[in-house]
Amino acid sequence: MDDLFTPPSGTWQRVSPKLATIRRILILIPSALLVVAGVLLLLLLAGLQWIGGVLIVLALAGAVWGWLWAGRNQRSWGYAENADDLLVTRGVMFKRLVAIPYGRMQFVDVEAGPLARAYGVATVTLHTASPETAADIPGLPAAEATRLRNRLTELGEAHGAGV
Repeated sequence: MDDLFTPPSGTWQRVSPKLATIRRILILIPSALLVVAGVLLLLLLAGLQWIGGVLIVLALAGAVWGWLWAGRNQRSWGYAENADDLLVTRGVMFKRLVAIPYGRMQFVDVEAGPLARAYGVATVTLHTASPETAADIPGLPAAEATRLRNRLTELGEAHGAGV
């Protein structure tokens, strides 16, 4: 069954482990706020401290689950450049493989928020006429994101797309 998600040639190019770090930070911030709220509820609600305790337990459980998920999810992302298309794979439990022909690409976006820029990574998004075949590749090192954007633009133009 895993043969369905194997690139036809070569191996998957994986995204940066910094993607997991960024996602862990984004998970820990709201978890920490929920723990603080739970502690305040423990201290302020006489007779209803159990609400604060439940909130703290749920926040910590969510943080642990999110921490583990971020690492596994980051390792599931990959892409491969073929002669005629770009393959993008992702997913741990529900795997997905998208093949985007270079000739179908309309444009390529590169974006990075403040946290991504601080860690030197970006997201490359490929847009086609169909929203079903658009694909994101998050967590690419900035230099690789620039290289991939330029390469996809060249290949899109060479294959007759309106990139």
